[in-house]
Amino acid sequence: MNEQTFMKLMRVLPKSAVSSAVGLATRLPAPAPVHHWAMRAFAKAYNVDMAEAEHAFENYPTFAQFFTRGLKPGLRPVDGGKNVVVSPVDGRVSQVGYSDNGRCLQAKGIEYTVDELLGDAQAAKPFHGGAWTTLYLSPRDYHRIHAPLGGTITGYAYIPGEFWPVNPASVKNKQSLFCVNERLVTYLDTPAGKVAVVKVGATCVSRIKASYEDITTHIGQPGKVHRYGAGIPVEKGGELGRFEMGSTVILCFEPKRVRWDESLQPEAVVRMGTRIGEIV
Repeated sequence: MNEQTFMKLMRVLPKSAVSSAVGLATRLPAPAPVHHWAMRAFAKAYNVDMAEAEHAFENYPTFAQFFTRGLKPGLRPVDGGKNVVVSPVDGRVSQVGYSDNGRCLQAKGIEYTVDELLGDAQAAKPFHGGAWTTLYLSPRDYHRIHAPLGGTITGYAYIPGEFWPVNPASVKNKQSLFCVNERLVTYLDTPAGKVAVVKVGATCVSRIKASYEDITTHIGQPGKVHRYGAGIPVEKGGELGRFEMGSTVILCFEPKRVRWDESLQPEAVVRMGTRIGEIV
């Protein structure tokens, strides 16, 4: 299927309903052999490295628990360098750069604004001109999201939206894709200043869950913004949330606070806890 045909199909597909149905199916208490068959088939199709998983297939009661599986202890050591920024996820770099007047690159010829991404011009203002990167998680990847720096969680914003795929075809053709899809934004105060960790939903990403609060997206609730009084401490590499099915994470920093490593280029593979930049 060529990209234009794919996009036409996506325009008419009831993406939210499909995502809800897929999510429900992954959480149903079906007989264990059914779940285990689905897990094994998925792992084979997407080349999932089960040697890294903390448990064997038989220890996951549902497909959703398998998909959000943890890793064996110590498998992703976090770079403890004082000024080191680490990758919050396992994935691949889609785009990386420094926002020009609050504008970020989605793909060749397509830009979006930080204001659109965060859904709040006031919350976005500190990030105008700062470092940002878009990290794509494929189906085979580990799907938990971690803090790129230590500090405090100061708040979050749940922004309801659509459920377009975040595959290359959609990224190259759907204007402001990351700004129309459902998002869960976690705000941090860190040694590099304010940081926004934006978790973007997609087709079949049935839910995004936070680790620091009882927040689960895509269950019919309206948008919500919350700010913590004292903040919640989080260490570098501490878990912030997880995707139930794969998607994208976008990091936003304040201007002149973070410099990306030269190795952080589009298509580069990243692993949670490894260095991707430094505080300046």
